Amino acid sequence: MRNSVKISIVIPSYNEQESLEELCRTTVSVLEKLNSQFEIIFVDDGSTDDSLEIMRKIYQADRRIKIIQFRKNYGKSAALSAGFAASNGDIVVTMDADLQDDPTEIPNLVAKLNEGYELVSGWKKIRHDPLTKRITSKIYNILTSFFGGIRLHDFNCGLKAYRSEVVKSIRVYGDQHRYIPVLAHSEGFRVTELPVKHHTRKYGKTKFGLSRFTHGAFDLITVTYLTRYRKRPLHLFGFLGMISFVLGTIISGVLTYQRIFEDKFLSNRPLLFLGILLIIVGVQFFSIGLLGEMLSSASKDTDSYVVRERLGFND
Repeated sequence: MRNSVKISIVIPSYNEQESLEELCRTTVSVLEKLNSQFEIIFVDDGSTDDSLEIMRKIYQADRRIKIIQFRKNYGKSAALSAGFAASNGDIVVTMDADLQDDPTEIPNLVAKLNEGYELVSGWKKIRHDPLTKRITSKIYNILTSFFGGIRLHDFNCGLKAYRSEVVKSIRVYGDQHRYIPVLAHSEGFRVTELPVKHHTRKYGKTKFGLSRFTHGAFDLITVTYLTRYRKRPLHLFGFLGMISFVLGTIISGVLTYQRIFEDKFLSNRPLLFLGILLIIVGVQFFSIGLLGEMLSSASKDTDSYVVRERLGFND
């Protein structure tokens, strides 16, 4: 008898033609053993190789396979967002298309979800990546844990399992796919991690590049702001403005005292200009915070909150 829970597998892919058939074959085999309804959604992120033709071949052989094709390369966040929107499973599992994520981990992720969690993130405890990638990933995970407010070892693992309400409630863009656990945690979803197997890249080459350092840093700042201060921007900008204004006022006050009571000239005192600058910057920060509060109060989604359960209502 089939399990009534349906599983959607979302797989973003960019120029991974060699791995697609093997990945699909293994994934289907694992899902059939779970005895659940399932769908596999490939999102072709503007591949320039033969990926799309291979996906079409797979689709012709098995109509449980679905394909979304982008006209150009928009990035992993866009691919995941499109896959999330198209999915109709009760559970959504994401994985990379390069065969480094192991489909046999899917049952373990689903079992962990059933312990009461809404997002289970894979943890590549033993990684088979170049040393530079491992070091930068370690630094990134430490910073994200500190600023994101949730402690995980591996935020960027492609292998994750979600309850459907998670993927329907959060929105990712830019390169924010790295911070999905942070976004989910900020909305009150229960997030955990599970060690998973990680394989050496079998085909092709990594898409890891130096641009990911700057993109990741900027997106971390964006996510930190959105999760902590989106509905109260004055708490951030007002605090920074207050510090700047108070420091500028103290410096200006000391210099004023010296000019009046100690008869010291200020024309050659760089501190005078620093004090004035700090006061101006403080006022500007405070003004930005007020403008942010005005925009936030006028926003249509100001009062949009994620509801876990409704009882006693006729829907």
